[in-house]
This record gives sequence, structure tokens and C-alpha cells, in this order.
Amino acid sequence: MFDRIAELAIRRSRLVLVVAVVATALMGVLGAGAFGKLLGGGFDDPASQSTRAAKVIDEKFGGETNLVLLVRASDGRVDASAAARSGQELVADLRAEKSLANVVSYWDTDTGIADLRSRDGREAIVLAHVKGDETQQQENARALIDAYTGTYGDGDALTVRAGGGAAVGGDMSKQVVDDLVLAEAIAVPLTLVLLLFVFGSVVAALLPLVIAVIAILGSFAQLSLLGSVTDVSVSATNLTTALGLGLGIDYALLMISRFREQLATGASVDDAVRRTVHTAGRTVAFSAATVAAALAALLVFPQYFLRSFGYAGVGVVAVAAVSTLFVMPALFVVLGHRVNSGRLPLPWLKQGRATARTSRTSMWGRLARTVMRRPALTALPVLAVLLVAASPLLGITFGTPDERVLPAGAESRQVSVALRENFNGNDESALHVVIDGPVAQAPLSVYAAELSGLGGVVRVDASAGTYVDGQRSADSPNSALGRPGAQRITVVSDLVPRSDEAQDLVREARSVEPPAGSDPLVGGVDAVLVDSKDSISGRLPIAVALVALTTFVLLFLFTGSVVQPLRALLLNVVSLGATLGVMTWIFQDGHFSSLLGFSAQPMEVSMTVLMFCIAFGLSMDYEVFVTSRIKELHDLGEDNESAVANGLGHTGRIVTAAACLLAVSFFAFGTSKISFMQMFGLGSGLAILIDAVAVRGVLVPAAMRLLGRSAWYAPGFLRTVHGRFGLSEGGPAAASVAAPGAEAESPYAKNSTGV
Repeated sequence: MFDRIAELAIRRSRLVLVVAVVATALMGVLGAGAFGKLLGGGFDDPASQSTRAAKVIDEKFGGETNLVLLVRASDGRVDASAAARSGQELVADLRAEKSLANVVSYWDTDTGIADLRSRDGREAIVLAHVKGDETQQQENARALIDAYTGTYGDGDALTVRAGGGAAVGGDMSKQVVDDLVLAEAIAVPLTLVLLLFVFGSVVAALLPLVIAVIAILGSFAQLSLLGSVTDVSVSATNLTTALGLGLGIDYALLMISRFREQLATGASVDDAVRRTVHTAGRTVAFSAATVAAALAALLVFPQYFLRSFGYAGVGVVAVAAVSTLFVMPALFVVLGHRVNSGRLPLPWLKQGRATARTSRTSMWGRLARTVMRRPALTALPVLAVLLVAASPLLGITFGTPDERVLPAGAESRQVSVALRENFNGNDESALHVVIDGPVAQAPLSVYAAELSGLGGVVRVDASAGTYVDGQRSADSPNSALGRPGAQRITVVSDLVPRSDEAQDLVREARSVEPPAGSDPLVGGVDAVLVDSKDSISGRLPIAVALVALTTFVLLFLFTGSVVQPLRALLLNVVSLGATLGVMTWIFQDGHFSSLLGFSAQPMEVSMTVLMFCIAFGLSMDYEVFVTSRIKELHDLGEDNESAVANGLGHTGRIVTAAACLLAVSFFAFGTSKISFMQMFGLGSGLAILIDAVAVRGVLVPAAMRLLGRSAWYAPGFLRTVHGRFGLSEGGPAAASVAAPGAEAESPYAKNSTGV
């Protein structure tokens, strides 16, 4: 396959580039419509009890409350004549809106619904359901918010602000787009500067950006197509940009470095292209497989938020790898020695042959030898630091996104704060219990009364009446909560939404004995959190097992050892534990919250899983770069210590440069105004740097020295399997296209990995 790719690039280079330009333009046009097809939300399990409850409420009761209008009297109390008259007009206008249902307000009766008025009497609430799917809800909510917020009524008697799930979702979607633009504006120029320092040549520095652009546009096109047939989260665009930019540069970096190295040996352009595709191209293909395998594990989760990142991740890796394998060789053929054009006066960046001497004298080669002289003494402090960094995981708690992920100045967040602080109970975060079937009033009354006696419950509303502390109050029954074939019960509490106490209330409500012959479904924001945590924890072992298994198999095929995959998995767990621990210390415990501008809260469960899969995949990317060169040198007859030192000497600079460039694209999302996107960007970038520096620089050589010859152990029958199906970088095909004299210049050129 790699023979054919190389010959295609050599013989039809301009045709390949023309096809690439046309394909990129088409992908750009197709991808431009992606945002209109992508959805917010996606954090809940479609098969969960809370989701099924929401579906019944949508179908039979007009939908759950997802829009809350906080209305404040400009002068005096909401009961004053001018304020009450304007409030009633506001409610009448809202009920006339075709995109709204279930409009309920404080002004619905002569006496008013007491819990929909603030304790000081100056504010009141209007509750409503915005119709449509996730995208339609956000569009409808935005139109309604624009039309009704601000001052309202004669003499501006009222001031109206909007909150609720639809408003929060709209603010989050808008913020994602704004953050994406800012991240690109930071990452692209900074990446270009770093590329100039890495390559010391303007032309060589620009080439990786070509692959990055193709990868990003291709992934947006893929998301646009997927958005037409299934639910895809708008947040996946952030991963597309960061991973597309990072991996496009990462893979191009390998190819360009290898091509320039071959030219420096005196090889012709055609031979240099062949050699580059055979070595660095093969490494790109295998590395892409390891990253894609880790990201594909996200597809086992039912939440489309996580599945969307699986779609986007696998897609961007595939597009980046394919464009690197086909477009880069064609560019090399067209450019030839002009790839070194625009050299900068930076003598320490001069590109040359990878010789045994340079591998021994490089910083990474010297570091590896120092570590292997006293492996335990040098590795233990690093390991101790990583374990200390991981220690906050002992107190980790999980949650789902709410208004607190938005900036403090976001209106929807301010409304949620006011509802918690100024009102008795929180109707926005009430539990919604639905019974999809007929129920007599007497058993329904007993069931509602028992629910009202649970800890933290302020009141329970049902078609049989309103219940407080186990007793029916004087309020009249709410007929809107009853249907001939279904019943809806609203459980309002004064508990902090998504707190441990609120989650316990969900479990207690589900354990209450229901009316005979009925099967109640408990929904609401706290129920969604409980179900999401249960769903993810139930699927997480499957995802982890898939990642571990595919990683083990791929690394075994690459190295022929069963010890190397186990060593890689163990070190990855340590580095990822340190990363997640630091993120817990920051985003859950609140350190640097004032500097980064976020509110401390439990770790977002979906984003934590996502960050684990991405960081694991990318760390395996660098594992392949380093281990493959060590393996090749070991197969050439070098002892284990020499192979490790020289292998790191060859690969250290490339891995470090690739890690820094990839980390930049993720760190750019640290500027996001959405806290879980900050965590994703900072955590992924930190994981990459820890892996490239602490793990590859110290722990890998220490582990290899301690393992000795057993590092390459495999049972006899597995050695037979590897001999038949194993993957290797060199061999006769690669050697046959090496530049004349290259082997004499470097004893490692024959089986080089391209890095």
C-alpha cells in the first residue's frame, strides 16, 4: 500500500493536489452548514427513567418547564395594581405564542400562587415550556427572550429576565461558537511561530497548517453529514478544531522532518519521498489507528454528547492521516528542495542527518543515559510527584452541566441564582413524577401525600390537590396535571439543585410505594444527573476494557512483546491520574477560580470521560513514536540500554516539538468562558506535556532499564503470531528506497521509524 501511495505522489503529484484542493473546497462548503445541524445538550441517557418521563410529559402534558421569566416590579411589589396588570398582560401575550406551552405564573389567580412570588414580594416567576427539539428550542427561546426581556408594560412597570434550561442551552451554544473563534485566533498564530522555530524554514512551517486546515474542514463536513441523520453535539466542534490542528501538525511534522533528513543525505527528491512514505508514513498510519481506537470507545455511551466526540475524533484522525499520507508526498514532489526555502537565521535549528553521534549527544539521549544509571533513584521522585498530583481523585465528585458553567454575568445564570436565593422552593428544578396510565384520585392522593413528606420537599402539586408535609392544603386541585390516561405530579423542594441531598431525594421518591398497578417515572434535572452517572458508570468498564484491549493488541503487533503494552498502559494510567487529579484540584476544589473566571463545582462526568479517552489516545501516539525507534535499534543488535538511549536521542526532539504544538491547540481552549471547556482544554494539554516530558523522558527509560531483557518477552505462540501478522517499519522494501550511502552515514537508517 505504501509503495503505491509513494508512486502515485511521484507520478501524479499535481493531479493529487488538484483533487485535494477540490475536495477541500467541497468539504468547506458542506461543513459551513454544520452549526445549523448540531445540538446543545446531549448529556442524558435516552433509555433512562428521567428521559422517558420527559417524553411522556412532552406527549401528554405539553412539556416540562424549560423557560423561566423572572419578573421584577420596577416600583413596589408585584401585587401592586400597575405591576399586576402588566404581569397579566405579559402572561396573555406569552400564551398567544405558538412556540410556548404550559405557561404558568403568579398572576394566574386572584390570590396568586404563593411560591411563584419572592419572599420580599418584589419579584414573580412565569414558567413555560418552549416547544421543539434541542435546536428548535434554542431558536424559539432566543426569539422569545429577545422579544420579552427588558422592560415591559405601561410606564415600564416590569423588568423581565430569562432563565431555565432553554435559556442556559442557548447561552452555552452561543458561547461555544465565540470560544471557538477566540481559540483559533490564539492557537493558529502561536502554532505558526512555534513551527518556524521547530523547522527554521517558512515553507516547511506552513506545510503542517495545510494538513491541519484539510483535517478541520473535513471533520466539519463529516459533522454536517452526521447532523443530518443523528443527534450531534455542538461542543464536538471544539474537539474538531483542537485535534485537527494538533494532529495535522503532528503528522506533518513527522513527514517533513523525515523528508528533509533524506534530502540532507543526498537522496533524490523521488527517493526521499519513497523513503518518507515507507517510514514516517507508516508511523502516521499506525499512530492514527491507536488514537482512533481510544476515541472510538466513546461510541459505547448512550449520551450523544459523548458519542459526538467519538464521531468527531475518529473522523478528524482519519482525515488528518489520509491527507498526510496523500497530500504531503505530492507537495514534497512539487516543492523538492524548496521545502527548505525561507530559512531563518537560527543555527541551532539546522536540519541534518540523524546519526549515531547526534542521538548520543542530544539532550534526550543524555537524559535517558542519566536515568538508566540510577533508574530507581531518578524515577521515584517523578513517580511520587505524579501520585501526589493524582491524590485529589480520592475526593472527586461528579455532576452534569448547569448554569454555573457559564460566566457569572450571563443572564440565565443570574436568574437561576435569584430563584434559589429569593424564592421558597425551586420550581425550575422540581422533580416531575409521571404515571403513564389511569389512576383513581384516592390512591393518587395517598401517593402525593407520601411524596410531600420526604425530606426537603416544600410542596407537591397533583391533580388531586397540593400537599405539604403529608397533608392536603387548602389549595384547589390543578386539573392541568391530570389526563384520562396519565397523571403528573410536581415535587418542589428547597434543596440545592444537583447536590447530594437532591440526588438522595430522587432515589427516595423512586422508592415510594406507587398506586397499585402503576409504574411512576421520576424526572427532572436532579433525576437526569442520577441517571447520567449511573449510565456512564455502567458503560465505563466496557469503554476502558475496549481501550486497554485495542491498545494492547496494537502495541503487541508493533513490538512483538507482551511486556511493552503492559508497561505503556501502566505508565499512561499514572500520567492520566495525575492530570485528572490536577483538574479536580482546580475545577472542583476551586483553586485558581478567580484567575480563570469559573465557579467551582463537581467534575462534569461526561467531559471527564472524554478527557480520559483523548489524553489516553494521544499519549499512545507518542508511545508509538518512541517505542518503535527503540524496537528497531534493539532488533539491529543493540543492547537494551543503548537502544533506549539512542532511540530517545533520535525521537526526543520530534516528540517534544509535536507535544508542544498539540498542547498549544488544546491550551487555547483555556480561554473559554464555559468552565467544562476550560477543563477539557487545560487538562488535555497538561496530559500531553506530562506524557511527553515526565513519562517519555524519565519513566520510560527507567522502566526499560529495570525490565532489562524481559522488556521484549512474549510466549512462543505469540512470537509466531507476531512473525506472521506483526507490523514493522523497515524491511527490504524500505531499505531498497533508502538514499545511496544513507546506511553508511547512519547505522539506523535501514530500519528507521521516520521519527
